[in-house]
Amino acid sequence: MSLAVTGAALDGEVVGLRIEDGAIAELGPSVEPKLGDDLIDAAGLLLTPPMVNGHTHAAMTLFRGFGDEMALMEWLRTRIWPAEARLEPEDVYWGTRLACVEMIRSGTTKFLDMYWHGVEVARAVVDSGIRATVSTVMIDQLDPVRGEGMRPEVLESLDRIAEAGPRVTPSLGPHAIYTVSPESLAWLAKIGAEREIPLHIHLSETEREVSDCSDAQGKRPAAYLDDLGFLGERSVLAHGVWLDRGELELIAERGATVVANPAANMKLAVGGVLPYPAAAAAGAAIGLGTDGVSSNSNLDMFEEVKLFALSQKHASGDPATLPAAEALAIARGLRSPVLAGTALAVGQPADFLLLRGSDPELSAGDPDADLVYAAGGAVVDTAIVAGRVLMRARQVEAAEEITEQVRSRAKRLTG
Repeated sequence: MSLAVTGAALDGEVVGLRIEDGAIAELGPSVEPKLGDDLIDAAGLLLTPPMVNGHTHAAMTLFRGFGDEMALMEWLRTRIWPAEARLEPEDVYWGTRLACVEMIRSGTTKFLDMYWHGVEVARAVVDSGIRATVSTVMIDQLDPVRGEGMRPEVLESLDRIAEAGPRVTPSLGPHAIYTVSPESLAWLAKIGAEREIPLHIHLSETEREVSDCSDAQGKRPAAYLDDLGFLGERSVLAHGVWLDRGELELIAERGATVVANPAANMKLAVGGVLPYPAAAAAGAAIGLGTDGVSSNSNLDMFEEVKLFALSQKHASGDPATLPAAEALAIARGLRSPVLAGTALAVGQPADFLLLRGSDPELSAGDPDADLVYAAGGAVVDTAIVAGRVLMRARQVEAAEEITEQVRSRAKRLTG
């Protein structure tokens, strides 16, 4: 299959782009369609790389607005975990389908997910057409015997997720150091290394988590994970609000990625932001994510990147902290090998966006600054993944049916 895009604006000039077999075959001002190409007239549209959502619980679209204005642990214990105990696999499928619609509409073409029933998450990703790194969350309640009993299920889930196809990457998803035993964490690290797949965990989201770890283990969370063999180039550490300089240097040395989630952290009032200046100084790989919608409450990475940049400037007291171009690169997954964002270049996967350049938010000023500080996901007109058009003129296939499915299922789960 071949596709040609004509008349798009890229870095101030009009370009053409051709796609063959899911990859960018040609890109530049002199590129013209060939006989047999499907055509997209992109006159007035801006060609940009897509967003990568580095930390999600996608099916939590089922729990949007459920338990707002609550502290993290109270929210988990009294609202989320009891509701999740009623989840059926088909609920997770439809909740993830709705998340994919929302992400496509706001310019995200790839996400890293940790949730229950990962096989159903993978099925939803395949049916939606986007990309994802998928894990089935593991919680053994700090009981190593219970954790050992869960191992066959973890391996079966991995194998089934791996069968989903080239747009789905299997991963391992231990929830956190306060819900997973050290024995299970060490075993998961071993499996991750053997299979060369990502490890995805919440880390240092609250100050209490850090103090509890220091009291129980005699060391801070990142050092604790490192002693278990967990930190490495495929490790994804979500939140990282309370990491100190020494931990960030250790994370950088191991090649792990820290994923900021400013909207969820502010909504849950965890008391700080990921210390970006120290992370950047240490050379740590950094990503950006929304978290689940029940703690955000949306999946718009344009909104997230603005909050990321502004919260860092506010926390540091320096308006020069985290310039727009760097914030965008992080949001696009280009500052983390494991997030592996897609650049606009020949030979790269044909994953890209076309934005409405005539919208007021993009009408003047520095393009990167407009995208970070002015634009929202509604400026996205077209989203393409692996050469397949997933949205054109803001229309996503089956969006209404998917939304109705989630409405009815959410009512059962939260009523």
